Amino acid sequence: MKEKYFKEQTFEKKNFSGGKMIEADFEACNFMACDFSETDLSLIDFVDCTFVDCNLSLARLNGTLFQDCQFDDCKMLGLRFENCNAFGLLVKFHGCTLDHSSFYETKMNQTVFSSCQLHGVDFTKAELKDTNFSNSDLRDAIFDGTNLENSDFRNAINFNLDPERNKLKKSKFLRGDLAGLLSKYKIEIE
Repeated sequence: MKEKYFKEQTFEKKNFSGGKMIEADFEACNFMACDFSETDLSLIDFVDCTFVDCNLSLARLNGTLFQDCQFDDCKMLGLRFENCNAFGLLVKFHGCTLDHSSFYETKMNQTVFSSCQLHGVDFTKAELKDTNFSNSDLRDAIFDGTNLENSDFRNAINFNLDPERNKLKKSKFLRGDLAGLLSKYKIEIE
């Protein structure tokens, strides 16, 4: 049983950093310019919540539930999403910085990573069918054994995908993106 339940509340400029948040359920709440950096968010449920301009860098996510949550312009460095509660894990990221985060073996079909910075993110063996990576920077992101069927990479930059090691059926790319699909062959494309 959770200690607290919050519904349809707005939390603005709250500093939760560095500690352990009480186990709570947050439903349809808005977090605006809040600092969760290095906070232990373990076993907290966020359902239909929105995070805007928040810092969640290095937060601990053991058993954390993010169900139908949206993150806008958030700093989210070094997060391990594979530790989240997998039940109903559905998130959308817009304009976020997720550098060095990990989605190892997560099942996150229909995720949105729109206009995000995803440097060094690990997507190894993740289920990301129908995912939108449009306008995102995927420099040094790791895709290995990843299911990316029907995903959108149009206008994404700096990605390096091996079509022999990832499922890409019906994924969308622009013609100029061929280099990101063929880089292992060390060929020159003009």
